[in-house]
Amino acid sequence: MDRIPPFPIPWRNIIIDPKVLYNSDEFWQHLVSCENSTAESLSSLWITLYKFDHQNRYSKPMPWIGIYIALASLFCILAMVADLLHGFRNRKLWFPCKYFSLNAASLTVIAVAVKLPMDLTNLMPGYVDQAAKLGSLGFMCTMMANILPSLATMDSKELVTNIIALGVLVITLVVNVCIQINTGSLTYHVDETGSFLAFDNAFVTAQGFIPIAYVGVLLMLLMIYACSSLAILKSKQILESKYQAAHQEMEEPQRLTVEKLKQHVRNYWIMAGTGSPQFMTACSATTSASGVICALSTVLHIHILLSNIRSLRDYKSDYKWSMVVILIIQIIGTILGTIAPLARCFATLSYKLSIKWIWNHIKVSKVESYWTQKLSEWKQSNIPFPSSSRKCKIFIQNLKILILSSCIEFQKAVVVACKMIAVIPILSVICTLYCFHRWKWVRAMFSDSGTIVEMVIPDPPQLGKDKDLSRYVLQLQDDMEFAGRTLKSISKSLNCLIRKAKKQQPNNLMKLLTGSTSFPGVEKFDCVPALLSEEYLGCWSLPLVILTTIAMSLPNIQNNMLDCLLSSVSEGLVYVTLVEESLRSVTSDQVSIQTEAKTLWLEIEVYHKWLGNKLPKRAPQGCTSTAGQILQLLMDTAKNMVTDQVESMDIGNRNDNSKCNYISAKSMYSITETILLSYHADINQVSQEELFEKLSSMITNILASCLINLPQVIVMKCHTSAIEKREASVHAATQLLGETMRIINTLQDRQLQRLNLDKLPYIEKWPCLFKASFFFKNHSILQVTT
Repeated sequence: MDRIPPFPIPWRNIIIDPKVLYNSDEFWQHLVSCENSTAESLSSLWITLYKFDHQNRYSKPMPWIGIYIALASLFCILAMVADLLHGFRNRKLWFPCKYFSLNAASLTVIAVAVKLPMDLTNLMPGYVDQAAKLGSLGFMCTMMANILPSLATMDSKELVTNIIALGVLVITLVVNVCIQINTGSLTYHVDETGSFLAFDNAFVTAQGFIPIAYVGVLLMLLMIYACSSLAILKSKQILESKYQAAHQEMEEPQRLTVEKLKQHVRNYWIMAGTGSPQFMTACSATTSASGVICALSTVLHIHILLSNIRSLRDYKSDYKWSMVVILIIQIIGTILGTIAPLARCFATLSYKLSIKWIWNHIKVSKVESYWTQKLSEWKQSNIPFPSSSRKCKIFIQNLKILILSSCIEFQKAVVVACKMIAVIPILSVICTLYCFHRWKWVRAMFSDSGTIVEMVIPDPPQLGKDKDLSRYVLQLQDDMEFAGRTLKSISKSLNCLIRKAKKQQPNNLMKLLTGSTSFPGVEKFDCVPALLSEEYLGCWSLPLVILTTIAMSLPNIQNNMLDCLLSSVSEGLVYVTLVEESLRSVTSDQVSIQTEAKTLWLEIEVYHKWLGNKLPKRAPQGCTSTAGQILQLLMDTAKNMVTDQVESMDIGNRNDNSKCNYISAKSMYSITETILLSYHADINQVSQEELFEKLSSMITNILASCLINLPQVIVMKCHTSAIEKREASVHAATQLLGETMRIINTLQDRQLQRLNLDKLPYIEKWPCLFKASFFFKNHSILQVTT
């Protein structure tokens, strides 16, 4: 049996030696010699002390569990602060949820952060203990208010799953708090002597009100989540229909110049910004109500901190000193986390301020159709009945109508309650505007009568431009118009992003592309028949990597020239990958080729190897290999690898790694033999410098041929089918436009005439395009001469 620490026990003038308690046999022998009442009392005391000793041992890890809770809280705070910085940086003062959103990972971290209110076994007798436990409830309210707009980023299935998971967490938390309220564990304190203090009824009532208030706030926020989810499902459908109508009316520019691409991107930027599901949710009454509730919860949290804590050392729970860490971290998180929900209360100021705007917000009894339309659709829909009984069908149908009718009325009640709460910030805005207007009036009245007030009249072109942009504005309610300053701010953010992207232009790639005047490298880089009858569809990245590998294999080329080529191709492959992924219909074979190209490039760029073979850096003294010998060596190596792959296993049963090696070796063989055949019998007369120039020219022309598709990539990225990803896709298109403006301007004058734009992304179709272009060119010359 485990030993307990020594201590003297006085009982009816009997002093038991503490050493006796170390051995249970000696303790029971001593009990036999005592009176019955004394023996029973000592037996009960010994059992109690034994349990107390074990409890002390089991509670030793609790401070580290408290640190675990503090770290989880810190992760949530960092995510909320990241969203704040993201909002300030992008001038979105309604603070969209980018880093802190509702998902499985965040729910797990949140569950750890609010473990204190969930804990039913550990008593919290100190002031710090009680403040930390109640403060965790306030921290939970703040986190729920922060992640509310993230509901709009989910599809229907994710939305239902996450709402159910959040509901389970909140209901579990509420039930645990209610149990603690009922047992009174939140309304007592232990003083320094270790005795329990009895409180008067007023104190108990005051202490009991705070957790009850938090329970009410949590349940209200959960109802707001359910209400917002139903509205989001229908609101997305409304915005999507308006987007599709605007998209079909918009004409795609024929000749994709930089200026036309800018205008095209601007139009979609306006549609993505005004039709953002997160922005729509941030402007809703439920989000405004959650912001007000969050602010009140924070005030209550600060009140608890200031009124209950007499000393930061007043902690007596098993969590010990870690309670102070949890309390400090969570109060900081509560204060910082209140900024975003409170700012979203004023997101509706993005709309035009007018009497109509004020009336729409003050008229709280009006519930728009999109709040209840989803429930109405479910009410009118048919349910597939497993039973063929007519009475059963009637009963289930009537029950469904009754339940959904109750849900509709409950939904309306929640919306009206949220609108009543949201009136508080609206009234503050109205009062502020009224005071500002009266101040201007008083100031004008007391100013010099001779002062000439200069009227600022906007330029007509700017008005026309704003009117043109308003065609692409998407809004949930037709009677609510966006303010001109909002459209200017959205347009300004686009210009700011383009300016930032311009600073990230690929300078090394541009230097390489300036040497390209036509596209012969695409036509001639691979003109020999395959080693086997099996053929793989081509891609842009693999021949670029192979040609660069050949160039890196020339030992007599200066290092600075090789480094310059390597940097240029590295920058170019980023955009080549975008072209391949965006414009081509990707198959499993093409994915394998692209993956192999990325693996090869990593091996070449980092390890200076090709399929495990070390590439020479400098030629040894006295060893002069000709360009033809190097090409022949690479071709023979590739041919041997291909034949080894064929002999080792059947082509159709290769694993992914061997298949990729086969593709790479086959491509190396084809390209090296093509280069050898292009020189005919003069290959031995070609120097390494001349071969390097030829390879650089082929690489440049292939890059130019591929990157001529960049305008189509930008146009395609602007239009994305998923409404949740549309804003991010337009952002990526704008970033790409800013980075590649010089490339597009450089290449747009070299486009071949009469080319089918649908075939440009496919490298294997370029030889046919050259023949067609040559035919049209000669045909035009013949017509002119005749």
